[in-house]
Amino acid sequence: MTKKIVYFWIQITTAMPLLSLKAIEMPASPIRKLVPYAEAAKKSGKTVYHLNIGQPDIDTPQTALDAIHNLDHRVLEYSHSAGFESYRIALAKNYQVEGINVNAEDIIVTTGGSEALIFGLMSTCNPGDEVIIPEPFYANYNGFAVMAGLKVVPVTAHIENGFALPPIDAIEKKITQKTKAIIICNPGNPTGYLYTQEELEQLKEIVQKHDLYLFADEVYREFCYDGAKPFSTMNLQGIEQNVVMIDSVSKRYSMCGARIGALISKNKDLMQAALKFGQARLSPPTVEQIAAEAALQTPKRYFDEVVAEYVLRRNIMVEGLNNIPGVFCPKPNGAFYCVAKLPVENAAHFCQWLLEEFSFENQTVMMAPADGFYATQGAGLNEVRIAYVLKKEHLKAAIKCIAVALEEYIGTTN
Repeated sequence: MTKKIVYFWIQITTAMPLLSLKAIEMPASPIRKLVPYAEAAKKSGKTVYHLNIGQPDIDTPQTALDAIHNLDHRVLEYSHSAGFESYRIALAKNYQVEGINVNAEDIIVTTGGSEALIFGLMSTCNPGDEVIIPEPFYANYNGFAVMAGLKVVPVTAHIENGFALPPIDAIEKKITQKTKAIIICNPGNPTGYLYTQEELEQLKEIVQKHDLYLFADEVYREFCYDGAKPFSTMNLQGIEQNVVMIDSVSKRYSMCGARIGALISKNKDLMQAALKFGQARLSPPTVEQIAAEAALQTPKRYFDEVVAEYVLRRNIMVEGLNNIPGVFCPKPNGAFYCVAKLPVENAAHFCQWLLEEFSFENQTVMMAPADGFYATQGAGLNEVRIAYVLKKEHLKAAIKCIAVALEEYIGTTN
């Protein structure tokens, strides 16, 4: 029986009030599902190195912190539903400097990048529509699709070529009458892969041919390495009305807790529709917008230093992993994530075992099983996503733990 048939059968045969079908279908986060085991490990006295979540330990820019510390408002009032005009104007100017030609009216400030994507999907798609996403992808896209009543149609990228964009003909084969959009993350979470301009131009052709929306999550745009340069989908010529960019201050300024994002598009009808969703939630948070606007004054040297630090951390992590027998990890060109293939059958079991049973010098590691970043059943079972957001000493200790753990785990499970 399908989920819906089972749901309605239960509804008929029980007197208990039921949750909604959306609530039942809403997936748990693969990034956070092992948290109870990590908490138990800490309570037992173990040090847990958190490689499971993209929470940078980089200092938030002082300009943003000063804006909060020096706040002299007597009333924390609502902002405009689209966000403070001063922030949108300043943000537009910031994009223009980066070569992205948008104006304040092309921007809606949201409560994090997550809300931006949710507003965008609900403004463009109907329940039952399909969205194509190269996998592995940011796991919460699944949850956003459930909220909007959409079906995720995955196209699999592969670790052997570093998770490059799948062949365009493979993507086009997934297009049906119900297809409404393609969603990408560039640079990518969880893979760190940076799509080239050539790959984006290939996507443009099928977006144009089938009149689809192209949602581009570009929140890691500042974090590109080894001379690689990001190319924004906003600069794709000929599909300006089809492109929707998602942005956020979370990772750029190490302000994850601020929950300030942005929905950006040249499509006026889409933006008017999204604003109605914005009005329904009233406004994005006031104090955090003030901090985000101040963060735009962050000097370039801040990003130069951050990028240099992430390159160092990436090299430590990727080289360290590839030196462990049986482990393969491609070197990413962006973001601060990598996906590694382990010599185990079930990475989720291994990750839980690490927290429940393993200890090396009273230390262990928390990673995110990568199968939760795939929509294809059975994909990524022997892979993990790692966020290299810790100091280099902690990364080296975590790599040593993983190496010792794999040797012990393989020995006890074979």
